[in-house]
Amino acid sequence: MFPITISIDFHIWIKFLIGISGFIYVIYVLLKVEKIKFKISRTIKWRRFWKTTLLKLLLIAFITFLYVWFTDKNQLFVVVKSKPLLWVVILFVYSFLSVYPQELLYRTFFFQRYQSFVNNEKLFIFINAIIFSLGHLFFKNALVIVLTFLGGLLFAFTFNKTRSTLLVSIEHAIYGCWLFTVGMGSMLGFPS
Repeated sequence: MFPITISIDFHIWIKFLIGISGFIYVIYVLLKVEKIKFKISRTIKWRRFWKTTLLKLLLIAFITFLYVWFTDKNQLFVVVKSKPLLWVVILFVYSFLSVYPQELLYRTFFFQRYQSFVNNEKLFIFINAIIFSLGHLFFKNALVIVLTFLGGLLFAFTFNKTRSTLLVSIEHAIYGCWLFTVGMGSMLGFPS
């Protein structure tokens, strides 16, 4: 419901209060109801994670570079070239204040609370990706919906395989930061 309220023309403070309230509720449920312990697993296969993430990044980088090149060449690496300090701030803010909360909500919380209701693993991942993309409706941009659906698939597969909020957050941050870097940040609400 929250993504829908963001796309409605409420005052920004009402949207902020709804978002913070929802996030506090999610954290409460994860910690007190679901008894989730946030710790880094010692069984993480870091080498495999980095290898697959970097291979996916190469593909994403190639496709998005071509997209920006052919749609608006002037936007290619525009923030990096013209405002490098702003670019660093965007990467930091996005990674810690946007990515991690999203992964807590869309992967950790969603998988913990709802995966048992859907017996088909692929269907559940598809549903998760759809919900993740709908969470970006407030951008009112079809390309954002498509990209977040595809990203949602990647992140849901990673979380389903690793059960690690940390790993899926790192992956999400890497791909998202690349989009800002290559010149697609303005469609995601960041200055260019």
